[in-house]
Amino acid sequence: MNPITRRSFVAFAAGGTVALAAGKVHAHDGTVNAQPWTGQMGGSDPGPNDPIRQAENPDIVNPPATDSGTLPNLRFSFSDSHVRKGTGGWTRQITERELGISKSIAGVNMRLNSGGIRELHWHKEGEWAYMLYGKARITALDTEGHWFVDDVGVGDLWYFPPGVPHSIQGLGPDGCEFLLAFDNGGFDEDSTFLLSDWFKHVPPEVLAKNFGVPVETFSKLPSPADEYIFAAQVPGPLSGDAIAGATRSSTAFSHRMMAQQPITLKGGTVRITDSSVFNVSKTIAAALVELEPGAMRELHWHPNTDEWQYYLEGEGRMGVFASSGQARTYDFRAGDVGYVPFAMGHYVENTGTKPLRFLELFKSSYYADISLNQWLASTPPALVKQHLHLDDTFMQALDKTKKPVVE
Repeated sequence: MNPITRRSFVAFAAGGTVALAAGKVHAHDGTVNAQPWTGQMGGSDPGPNDPIRQAENPDIVNPPATDSGTLPNLRFSFSDSHVRKGTGGWTRQITERELGISKSIAGVNMRLNSGGIRELHWHKEGEWAYMLYGKARITALDTEGHWFVDDVGVGDLWYFPPGVPHSIQGLGPDGCEFLLAFDNGGFDEDSTFLLSDWFKHVPPEVLAKNFGVPVETFSKLPSPADEYIFAAQVPGPLSGDAIAGATRSSTAFSHRMMAQQPITLKGGTVRITDSSVFNVSKTIAAALVELEPGAMRELHWHPNTDEWQYYLEGEGRMGVFASSGQARTYDFRAGDVGYVPFAMGHYVENTGTKPLRFLELFKSSYYADISLNQWLASTPPALVKQHLHLDDTFMQALDKTKKPVVE
């Protein structure tokens, strides 16, 4: 459990003063603790509640005065997701079943132990991945019958288009962990086309005819339940997995995101990876955002699609403007998923004492955003002044150059 930060605690108090309410609450361990939630409006919360959970979500418990109206939930944590275990690792997912608003993208968090294999399989959806920990070996066969094998490490990506068969294996010394994103919020890891499952559902004599071997060859096929993620031996050097007598694919299914030159600004960096630099990734575009303490992903929106977020480290808050006088603020930390529906204005601010890093993902072949600052700077000044009743100081502060990170 992450410790309660000073900022999280202070956020419960109105007017900057922390006071303990007279009410009592039951904590996780059954003890009774004072409830640090009070303010000028609304009063305390003496009833049953979860103070640890509340401390993790201060802007839900005591929202900014600018919040208004109702919005669907735009936050879910992988810590609240069911874990499926195998002999070679584990997996958990956040789809529209867990986060109802997430119609365009589903996410899977997977761990493979050293040697652990995510079995040979394929999907109806495109699969995008970001390596979180360790190293993995990925394989694929393209539509021209050409093979692909590569080793990927932290910060590397891969993308397998719909229908392209592939596998993933954890390497030494401690395997790997990665985030997968699929271009359909209704994706389910149980709907994957598994090699072992297909073999189990083809008559043995058909398998024998197809591969030109005796029927007895298939008398001891493994159960698909045991093959989803299974333990195996760590493979040898990458060069040893080159397929002799066959052609290597000319398609790069992997990409070194961290090798890209970032947009560097005072307060943070942004790396953008879409099909313009990672050609095969036609249905998922991404940005890796790094914010220093106090810095902010500027007020903006995306004109092409929804935004699906994954928080890698740190603490932050996101404010979302949904039009029609609706706005809501959400708090995030490592392992959380956020979502911003199409065209809604928003910002993400680092509220912690360490860097905040998160991924922005889009079901699109290209990345696009609209900067509020740049828009106003590119609009006739007299129009902006009369519209917002703002002075020359504001007008002179506007910037015609987009700055995705501000302090």
